[in-house]
Amino acid sequence: MTQTELPPAVPTVVADTPVPEQDSLRDIVDCHHLTPAMEWLDNHAPHVIADELARMDAVTAGMAFRLLDKDRALAVFEELEPVDQQQILSGLRDQSFRDLVEGMDPDDRARMLREVPAKVAKRVLGGLSPHERRMTATLLGYPEGSVGFYMTPEVVALPRNLPVGEALHMVRAKGSTAETVYTLPVVDAGRRLIGVVELRDLVLGSPDTMIAELIAGEPVSARATGSAEKAARLMQGANLINLPVVDSEDRLVGLLTIDDAVEVIEAADSEDMARQAGTSPWSGHYMAAGVFQLARYRALWLMLLLVAATLTVTVTNFFEPTLEQAAHLALFIPLLIGSGGNAGAQAATTCVRALAVGEVRVSDLLAVIWRECRVGLLLGCMLAAVGMVIGTLFVGVKIAVVVGIALVIICGWAATIGGTMPLLAKKLRIDPAVISAPMVTTLVDATGLVIYFTTAKVVLGI
Repeated sequence: MTQTELPPAVPTVVADTPVPEQDSLRDIVDCHHLTPAMEWLDNHAPHVIADELARMDAVTAGMAFRLLDKDRALAVFEELEPVDQQQILSGLRDQSFRDLVEGMDPDDRARMLREVPAKVAKRVLGGLSPHERRMTATLLGYPEGSVGFYMTPEVVALPRNLPVGEALHMVRAKGSTAETVYTLPVVDAGRRLIGVVELRDLVLGSPDTMIAELIAGEPVSARATGSAEKAARLMQGANLINLPVVDSEDRLVGLLTIDDAVEVIEAADSEDMARQAGTSPWSGHYMAAGVFQLARYRALWLMLLLVAATLTVTVTNFFEPTLEQAAHLALFIPLLIGSGGNAGAQAATTCVRALAVGEVRVSDLLAVIWRECRVGLLLGCMLAAVGMVIGTLFVGVKIAVVVGIALVIICGWAATIGGTMPLLAKKLRIDPAVISAPMVTTLVDATGLVIYFTTAKVVLGI
């Protein structure tokens, strides 16, 4: 796709037209300053250009994208999210469309096809060569979220009985069609994985050395049908740049590359963060999303939390006689439920993160309960010391004692609940991130009021 012409409605820049200084590609394109726009594109990396395109509307993004040459266009396109890729594809002519989708890596193409409408997917598959279509169809056959869905099938696999010299010739001959040659799986006659050799070992090895002699230890691999997030975390922990992917019979089917592993971890972390914040996860650039779109993703959770918050109203109503006898107790309700909710949210967030990176397992439930309970009690004692001082200054010692005792109990209880709920969710096969910080906070608010008013009744004798 060479630099293509833009629609006739877009004026070209005359030599003496003054061009204002602008940092944003969108500003330059909006002003129809095409030569500065091309210079901007030439001077920025593909991921920077992709970020700028994601901030634009469909028409402006299409105008800017068509200024790129074929190789740069492909590099930028693969940096975009599927929703933004669809936006670009919708404005391309048939030949440019075919060139772009044909040049994509099969794994990137498969992920895009999962997101686009059926009409666009049919057009993409129809524009592919038979070889590329077969590879894409194979990846689409794996479940979404599996290793096979993210792997690249374009791999240079070396036979175990090959000398290093011949292996290098094979890499040179087949490497241009592979996504990466830094990690070279070694297979037997049945294509079963027996080890991995790094390109560095080949380059530095003696030409007569057999490939099998360069294999060190058992190979680290992942099942194609296994969790992509677990495989990506494995790569992160083992400091791997590529991970061999095998089928149920240990036959090599592809590689999970580090760039795809990073995307998997980023997507998983973004989803967890969204759920912990009480919103639905979504794909796409924040700056390109509309106000109503953002509100729609947040509204459901807020509605659910509003309903859950009626527990707090019910508890307050139940203890109304207690409040009538000691009206000053009402002054400290925000302080207590706020402190308890924050303590619970901190514990929940910490445990969700520990689960995600494998630092905590479901079998550690009792240990987590014991640990978080002690942490919460310790924090409660710290807050109680401050709370009693505040209470004494405002309403006297008796109410201050109630506030102090309640803070210790509430913080201990909140931290225990916050640390326990993600583990219980995991055991019940529920996404731990669904047990979000707002949900924990709402639950702790209601139970915290029960603890507060019960403590007041006991201490004050009312």
